[in-house]
Amino acid sequence: MRILVTLLVLAVVGIGGWQLLPSQDYKNKTITVGTTDAVTALDPAGAYDAGSWALFSNVFQSLLTFEPGGAEPVPDAAKSCTFEGGGLKTYRCTLRDGITFPSGRAMTAEDVKFSFDRVKKINSDVGPASLFGTLGSVTADDARTVTFHLSSPDATFPLKVATGAGAIVDKDKYPADDLRADSGVDGTGPYTLASYTKQKAALAPNTHYKGYLSGPGRPISLRYYADSRKLDDAWKARQVDVATRTLPPGVLSQLNPSDPKQRVTESDSAETRNLYLNTRAGSPLHDVKVRRAMAWLINREELAATVYEGTVDPLYSLLPTGIVGHTTSFFDAYPTQSTEKARELLTEAGVTLPVRFTFGYGIGRGAGAEEAAALKKQLEAGGLFKVDVKGYEWTDFQKRWAAGKMDAWAVGWVADYPDPDTFGAALVGTGSTMNTGYSNKLVDHLILDSQQFADRSRAANDFRDIQADVAEDVPLIPLWQQVEYVVSTEDVGGGQYLSDGTGVFRLWRLEWI
Repeated sequence: MRILVTLLVLAVVGIGGWQLLPSQDYKNKTITVGTTDAVTALDPAGAYDAGSWALFSNVFQSLLTFEPGGAEPVPDAAKSCTFEGGGLKTYRCTLRDGITFPSGRAMTAEDVKFSFDRVKKINSDVGPASLFGTLGSVTADDARTVTFHLSSPDATFPLKVATGAGAIVDKDKYPADDLRADSGVDGTGPYTLASYTKQKAALAPNTHYKGYLSGPGRPISLRYYADSRKLDDAWKARQVDVATRTLPPGVLSQLNPSDPKQRVTESDSAETRNLYLNTRAGSPLHDVKVRRAMAWLINREELAATVYEGTVDPLYSLLPTGIVGHTTSFFDAYPTQSTEKARELLTEAGVTLPVRFTFGYGIGRGAGAEEAAALKKQLEAGGLFKVDVKGYEWTDFQKRWAAGKMDAWAVGWVADYPDPDTFGAALVGTGSTMNTGYSNKLVDHLILDSQQFADRSRAANDFRDIQADVAEDVPLIPLWQQVEYVVSTEDVGGGQYLSDGTGVFRLWRLEWI
């Protein structure tokens, strides 16, 4: 009798366990991910923003990539990569065997050379060419070997290769000196782009993928929402299985990790947001004393507590906390809000009060409108400034700051890689991506000097000096540092691996449970 009862229980448990396991059809069911990030371009030579790079890291391969939480890149399209000769000026990679483009043609070193050359040649005003400032030339030594010749020692070059800027394209499908204009993608990532519109991207697992990953993930539908409220509506209606970047602050602040109907991941992030200032002659913010006066009026704690409801952390320097060399240079220089000190500086500058300037922000980018209104109120305190605030569609917004058509603009910056260098040349170097017009020879020298250290902890002193110079010259004003939130339904796992500050968006880690 005991044996019969035991067999019966085992049979029932077996049936129940089988019913709890997802069927093969369920495993192949599409996972829908919602975001407010927008895609600027499908061509890697024409985009340098979080939304575009999130897509690139799934449909293209770079020679290297980052493991979740990793600080050093690992081979992806490459079998191996290494500096040659000990001078950090010659970097050589050998390709993996058997990587093929959608056309069926095998990837060669010529494709790698072509991809890097065209980024620099096209030099799009919203592209990533600035990342390759130390790249002199690229040679395809044979079918599987490519060598990068650098103009100066750059220990950070492998990190840059691992980003979206290093995405490898099919040389037969992309023009050498112009951006590709259609909505097609010819890459070798873990996904293929089955279809794309401004509202949705359909990603199909690439069954021919060969690289760092053991294989592709589940089918993905990426939904792009105009603003965080629309994303929240979609999440509440369960039109998306995963929501990230970003839900409204009021929703984020109320997320409950113990809610059995959802999974919540909250993690530290190296994403920052700054107020960038046009320093060019002719700009009302050209005089450094005017910019310093602005720095005396910004109240980050109030911004973080009210507009963002405690879902971001106040930031007092160019580098976020957790990055080697971080200081609190703006707190040291401007420890409290002071209308009196701001007025003194404006009086010394001899400018007419109130100083009038334009302030732009990207429509739909989180709480951008509410943030702009709060900053306007802070800056206009005491009648010292008059701020004309206007929001722009994301692509138009990028083009406007690239053309220097605004006096001030607030933009988030997602770290390209886990190193202080990603906050250097791109933000405060001469000819920076943020195009503030700022140029300081000492800062440029410190950035170059910091790149020579293979031991990245030795770059800390250079970046401490850079942060002090930035606080003195004020080409930007740090506002806050992001806390990363990913929320998913209870039957989707892997959200904790989706994003970690390395610039890689790991859609392949999402799984049905």
